[in-house]
Amino acid sequence: MKLPNINKKRILTLLRDGKRLDGRKPFELRDISIETGVSINAEGTSRVKIGKTEVVVGVKMDVQEPYPDHENEGTMITSMEFSPAAGERWEGGPPGMDSIEIARVVDRGIRESGFIDWKKLCIKEGEKVWSVLIDIYCINDDGNAMDASALGAIAALKLARFPVYDEKEEKVKFGEFTDKPLPLTEKLPLTLTFHKIGDKLIIDPNRDEEDSGEARITIAVSSVKKEKMINAMQKGGITPFTIEEMEKIIEETEKAYDKIFAEIEKKIKHVTK
Repeated sequence: MKLPNINKKRILTLLRDGKRLDGRKPFELRDISIETGVSINAEGTSRVKIGKTEVVVGVKMDVQEPYPDHENEGTMITSMEFSPAAGERWEGGPPGMDSIEIARVVDRGIRESGFIDWKKLCIKEGEKVWSVLIDIYCINDDGNAMDASALGAIAALKLARFPVYDEKEEKVKFGEFTDKPLPLTEKLPLTLTFHKIGDKLIIDPNRDEEDSGEARITIAVSSVKKEKMINAMQKGGITPFTIEEMEKIIEETEKAYDKIFAEIEKKIKHVTK
């Protein structure tokens, strides 16, 4: 949606002084809230707020035949949808390109990081494996639904538990849960999204800032023992980023990752005590 020129000029004027509409600095994140256990019917759930942007994520698990090229590995499907209540630009119906892109970026960040040990989701090689289904629903959109969705997916996966599987009847008993967690590694993946407005860079844009941007880049990064690795990137917009801008983005990505990682660890430890 096109932002009125007067609004964009105001954003640019503030950025030249190192300020933003909501009082933040260019590389300052909004407040992050992570709530878990929001549904009794899913294997893992979360509600994440980044500023006023809010998403609800559910993880469901089922058993299926493996893919022919991964006969001893589990599978994963990620979907994302904007509720019509999320904002005036969103309508009911099949997911649009924005939803599809977010789902793919979240999915890719998880896969490429090695966060899930896929082989431990195998029940019987070539016949049965666990399938992890991640459903993301944005109920309020004030910008950066991308990072909120990724954070919500990770929080839900971290606390997910296997459902009961009846081997004799070969079916999942939905609504009945075990104490067995998903086979996750230490390679916790997050996405950090930056926008370029004029010649200025910002992280975690709100809705007006997103609509003002000429370019966007999302970096999926993971970390093991404080060693960070970029797992994937997704660029939007036609304006390029310079080498110097990318170096700055990577530098700020590391700082933001550490802050968000601490938020997740604090929340998960509190829930699992």
